[in-house]
Amino acid sequence: MRILITGGDGFCGWPTALYLSRKGHDIAILDNQLRREWDRELGIASLTPIASMDERAHEWEKYAQGSFTSFDVDMRDYDALASAIAAFVPEAIVHFAEQRSAPYSMIDREHAVFTQTNNIVGTLNLLYIMKDIVPDCHLIKLGTMGEYGTPNIDIEEGYITVEYNGRTDTLPYPKQPPSMYHLSKVHDSHNIMFACRSWNLRATDLNQGVVYGVQTEETRLHPLLSNRFDYDQVFGTALNRFCVEAAADHPLTVYGSGGQTRGFINLLDTVRCIEIAALHPAKPGEFRVFNQFTEEFSVADLASKVEHVASSMGIQANISHLTNPRVESEKHYYHAAHTKLLELGLTPHLLSDQVIRDIIEMAQMNKDHIQLEHIMPTVTWS
Repeated sequence: MRILITGGDGFCGWPTALYLSRKGHDIAILDNQLRREWDRELGIASLTPIASMDERAHEWEKYAQGSFTSFDVDMRDYDALASAIAAFVPEAIVHFAEQRSAPYSMIDREHAVFTQTNNIVGTLNLLYIMKDIVPDCHLIKLGTMGEYGTPNIDIEEGYITVEYNGRTDTLPYPKQPPSMYHLSKVHDSHNIMFACRSWNLRATDLNQGVVYGVQTEETRLHPLLSNRFDYDQVFGTALNRFCVEAAADHPLTVYGSGGQTRGFINLLDTVRCIEIAALHPAKPGEFRVFNQFTEEFSVADLASKVEHVASSMGIQANISHLTNPRVESEKHYYHAAHTKLLELGLTPHLLSDQVIRDIIEMAQMNKDHIQLEHIMPTVTWS
């Protein structure tokens, strides 16, 4: 297939591009490298050194099984985006190109406005271009489980059947997004659903859980292909942060009681889920939703797992409970359906002690680059 990956220089986009390329697909990456600009803005950096986009792409040409090209395009620039899509003519578009951090979106008004403008306008431009240039193309959009929030009922995959006043209907599942970033993803979902219904486009919304892990088989082939490793308070996820803290002999920083429960997925399964969605496209006019995660853990669960593995490595990793900077329930019901990708062939890589050990060891290898001053939370929701 001809697959365009927007945000292909990012944490999920880069390994996805390499994985699909090695499977023989013709791949085009579209990325304006804003993610690297945010590192410079915040004074942070990936713990693993990452090469420039040009260096990465040049090195990957040695391994690619299909054509591999890239476009330096801002998705808010309609004309440039349309030109790139017209030149490549993709059969599927994997859309990662959005500001993905809840804390970044909550820094202040400017960052909230930027996040929503960047994410929503870029996706709207893409939808209009698909309608006019590649109307049969399949959009695979990375959503987030965070769109649902933490309702006191089971979370379904995108839709829920309700009975009210003697009538029954199947409706989009109610959304309770916890940040300005998650709100932008909800708006995306509504806009994509509208485009499918009105323009007969086809789309799969992948509501992804929190991703852990750093490298894939492809990114390990050469140091220039290495993936980024975020651990800071803005872009880092809890498990990666805990593993870095253990490697640095720093307390494991649990926000509040740690009862916050979410869905999690290994990076290896993320790239596989994209492939599954591409090989089993939605029908024209269909907006389908897959919940893309494999396990549920609380933050306290993750901290305990890291503490246990670190102890087996001779590291004393103490757990420290901080005042929660976020406005969220720390004790709540959480049970979400996630069967559709399994039914299509996903075989999950579950979180094991060895996975945690591998992340801690990677952090130890790069210990001299750890910036402890960027771990403690300073961005607050209130």
